[in-house]
Amino acid sequence: MEIKVIKNEKEYQEALSEIEQLMDAAPGSSEEERLEVLSILVEKYEKENYPIDLPDPIEAIKFRMEQEGLSHKDMQKYLGSQSKVSEVLNYKRPLSLPMIRSLNEGLGIPAEVLLHETGKQIPEKKFSINDYPFTEMFNRNYFKGFQGNLYKAKEFSEGLLTEFFSVFRGMESDRVYCRYSDKEVDQNAILAWQAMAIHDLQAEEIGEYNKELLNEEFLQGFKYLCNLSDGPGLVKEYLNKKGIHFLALKHLPKTYLDGACFTSPHGNPIIGLTLRYDRLDNFWFTLAHEIGHLYLHLENGEKSFFDDTQKDVNKIEDDLELEADRFANETLIPPEKWNSINSDALTVTDSEDIVSLAESVSISPAIVAGRVRWETGNFALFTDLLGNGNLRPQFFE
Repeated sequence: MEIKVIKNEKEYQEALSEIEQLMDAAPGSSEEERLEVLSILVEKYEKENYPIDLPDPIEAIKFRMEQEGLSHKDMQKYLGSQSKVSEVLNYKRPLSLPMIRSLNEGLGIPAEVLLHETGKQIPEKKFSINDYPFTEMFNRNYFKGFQGNLYKAKEFSEGLLTEFFSVFRGMESDRVYCRYSDKEVDQNAILAWQAMAIHDLQAEEIGEYNKELLNEEFLQGFKYLCNLSDGPGLVKEYLNKKGIHFLALKHLPKTYLDGACFTSPHGNPIIGLTLRYDRLDNFWFTLAHEIGHLYLHLENGEKSFFDDTQKDVNKIEDDLELEADRFANETLIPPEKWNSINSDALTVTDSEDIVSLAESVSISPAIVAGRVRWETGNFALFTDLLGNGNLRPQFFE
């Protein structure tokens, strides 16, 4: 037969037949050289078309134990406690990534055998349970689909975190831009919150985002919602129609997070609120602040914004945050309307007066009250106008 790459079963059988005839070829002869070439071609064809099944991982462990004369007690250094050794060897407990890594490094069992997938390599260790609020994440069902208790989740934490953060599709955490007050922020908790937001929204189908839709008509519609009693419940539909994802997701400990604006891996922007403060004024200001980031700063997914909107305005040094604050204030209460009432609004102490002033400029009393509290620094004022405790029941079960 002609020497060439074997492409089908007929050529494969012909090659085998010729190899059998050449088995007694004299050393150094052209027949022996032909035998070697045919053997290589046959091996390549067999590897591609008749792959050898990998051995069962547990049977491979038992075989290595027999080879090395290892007892169940010896295996504790690779698998953990005596009960874990017994459960693994009796197929009652799956191998975790730390176990697989330990068996591969300590006993030399190939990674593809332990993972039971040809060519598969053990992933580099990127995530440690100690770096994330893992217990809180588990309690809030961040690891959807995982069956088991917290103890078991911690054992498989590396794999759970690897799968959980894969939603970023290679997006690096240094893309996250943060600007907070003086509180120490857990950046990994911020990253976990962002990942959960993407998980929650990745199946949501909305239209394509076009920044040109963020025009004066869009802002007018948003201002209209701010003055409706059921406005918060209409926000998601309103933003979705413009190709913008929206969700409310509780903040994680040490994030001090009120709102965020970033681009999803699919390209649509995401605006998220935490309702850390269950008040109407904070809801609308934070939402307007994030829309400001979207309107002014969010370009090509290069930055992500995470905001503590209770920050001290006098300590803000970042121009982007100042711009977003200015945008929020002017969107919620246009400067000309605020100028017409601020001298009275900043001096009155009676809630009825604030309601009257708000009605005179057709603005929600909660928004006017919030602006007064912020500018005077007196957060004891007008708490009865802020809708305390009314938002979370609308968004969280």
